[in-house]
Amino acid sequence: MIFDNPYSYALTNPLSILLNKATSEFQRKDILSIIEQKGIERLTFHYTALDGRMKELKIPVWSRRQTEPILAQGERVDGSSLFKGIVETSGSDLYVVPDYSTAFLNPFDGKSLDFVCRYLTKDGEPARFTPDNILAKASRVFRERTGLELYALGELEFFLISERQLNLFPLQEQRSYHESTPFVKSGEMLNEMVRLLAQITGAVKYAHSEVGAIKEIISENAEIHGKQAEQLEIEFLPLPAEEMAEALVLGRWIVRNVAHKHGCMATFAPKLDQEAAGNGFHFHLALFKEGQNIMRNKKGDLSDEAKRLIGGLCEHAETLTAFGNTVASSYFRLVPDHEAPTRIFWSDLNRSSLIRVPLGWSNVTDLAKIVNPEEEAEFKQTESRQTVELRSPDGSGLVHFLLAGITMAADWGFLDDRALKLAEHYYADNETARNREAVKSFPSLPASCVASSRILEKRRDLYEREGVFPSSIIDYVIQMLQAENDEQINRRLAEMGENERKMEIRRILHKDLHKH
Repeated sequence: MIFDNPYSYALTNPLSILLNKATSEFQRKDILSIIEQKGIERLTFHYTALDGRMKELKIPVWSRRQTEPILAQGERVDGSSLFKGIVETSGSDLYVVPDYSTAFLNPFDGKSLDFVCRYLTKDGEPARFTPDNILAKASRVFRERTGLELYALGELEFFLISERQLNLFPLQEQRSYHESTPFVKSGEMLNEMVRLLAQITGAVKYAHSEVGAIKEIISENAEIHGKQAEQLEIEFLPLPAEEMAEALVLGRWIVRNVAHKHGCMATFAPKLDQEAAGNGFHFHLALFKEGQNIMRNKKGDLSDEAKRLIGGLCEHAETLTAFGNTVASSYFRLVPDHEAPTRIFWSDLNRSSLIRVPLGWSNVTDLAKIVNPEEEAEFKQTESRQTVELRSPDGSGLVHFLLAGITMAADWGFLDDRALKLAEHYYADNETARNREAVKSFPSLPASCVASSRILEKRRDLYEREGVFPSSIIDYVIQMLQAENDEQINRRLAEMGENERKMEIRRILHKDLHKH
């Protein structure tokens, strides 16, 4: 009976309900049982390529004898195509091997059982240059050095673009934060996205409408010209960094597919309109020891470990933009007065700081008792929920590389005792953070992709140490950023006439709608 199944919530992974076990316990015999019970016709393997997008391989299922070796051995793919410029065509084969714990029923293909895969070499070793294995190596270095686990939760912000509708209950531009229906028109699609992501990842915290709303997009790009846009956000629950990376790449895939299914388009591009909010890609971070959040000490203050993390993020801030802000339009978002950071400092609650310390239920508990005094049952919170939030990345971020970079920043915070002093130096209380002149005393973030590339080149040892980032990957990122050729954008724009300048800005904003 379903009541005997601890995995019986409506949004539990249907495979856990079917097998009556957690996804982490799935074995090959379970996968074969699912294939038989659900009448599966194909396996779909997913894996993230150099461009940051999820790829797929469809494998028909026609017998157990044919299927079991594929589940046990994986399949081979052309690494020179997936990692162009990194892998030579003369030795390009890679294995993609399914992680059984990631199995899910494809919501867009009722006869497909899907997996996230890991890349292995011809010798069965993790391929050093692939996004999944770079992040895995960074996480392993951090765990072995500190005895801690870095957890992350990402916030996927995106614009849902659709044909213009009757102007009933119109959304106010730049005022749609947490707006409800009927003003927000995309509620049903957002519900579907959340349902699917919750079932597949088990890690969705909540979703809501965001600040941005565009009544009519003006663009040279026919895909979006004349259409309307609503900005939405899906926020995840904390997971170990490696698991969060896969959840976020799957999240982008789910969001895009649901939008396409409904005749709409979703974009994570950093900016669609100069007057509208941009798509951030914020990360909340927390340190765990033996399964417990250690971001606060016994007095309720930020722990030294948390401050080391902050110090490491401040030390790496200029270079992290190389992984988290990868297109020219990224730097149209990192401007004052748009709740996006431009300077390297941290603060409590302030959304203009690079690193924000949000509320974390640290000094309060059972808040519902205040609102519901008749409640008899007591609730005692047994663990901290404190995080620190890195606010510089945007939707152009390369998920695995960015999280690997963040992990290396955290590792540096424990490797170098200067981290605690840096955290103290870069702190701004709320009064300072609100003072524009005072904030100017802190260093600036890079102002272009080219500037980010130069800083990454100069400080590449931050990421290449311990053999985490291969030099070829750092070279690739530098070349990708330099190709944006955006260092003199503001000067070029200033020399243009008004109409030409508007057209050029739109071209820059709209050229990377689907890049990552």
